[in-house]
Amino acid sequence: MIKLDEVEARVLGALLEKEITTPEYYPLSLNALINACNQKSNRDPVMALDESAVRSALESLNGKNLAGQASSADSRVPKYIHHLQEVFNFDRRESAVLCVLLLRGPQTPGELRGRTERMYRFDDLSAMESALHCLMEREPPLVMKLPRQPGTKESRYAHLLSGELEEWSAPVETPAAASPGGQEDERITRLETELETLRKELADVRHDLEDFRKQFE
Repeated sequence: MIKLDEVEARVLGALLEKEITTPEYYPLSLNALINACNQKSNRDPVMALDESAVRSALESLNGKNLAGQASSADSRVPKYIHHLQEVFNFDRRESAVLCVLLLRGPQTPGELRGRTERMYRFDDLSAMESALHCLMEREPPLVMKLPRQPGTKESRYAHLLSGELEEWSAPVETPAAASPGGQEDERITRLETELETLRKELADVRHDLEDFRKQFE
């Protein structure tokens, strides 16, 4: 059974993200991968991994058949790739969702929809929920729905490639019957969440451009 630590999850997520968003620069050199892991945008938590930590994670991922060195006669610098497609046969929407969960931890469908925009465009929240359902229905499941946090109206979802944390395993609370007013409040809350997500994504894109530029300085 696959069980990643937080560094392995970050390395795997960074490889998957760069394959989708900047395929012309993929596979990644070790330096490019370190920079991708330590980005300040689109990462939660922000990390400061050194070469030793990333190399160690790559070795462990290679042992799990999830990542390894790319074979190329055109480059003198070793480059690295992930093997998620070979292991899981993801479609594009599943790859996008899992990538963002690996890089940013548990999120609501609204947050995921905004943050996967650069990798796959989901038409609406129903499309996002359908993708999450597909990942939850795999054997073994790759995503789980977390208990709703106090004071929130949307549940978050988390990937299971790092195992199932005990605090995530509590029963999901059963919501009270929704009244018409409650439905309207939920709709407004969802719109506000999506707006805030879009604002954060715009800031993230700006940070990404700056991080990408620094890789070639």
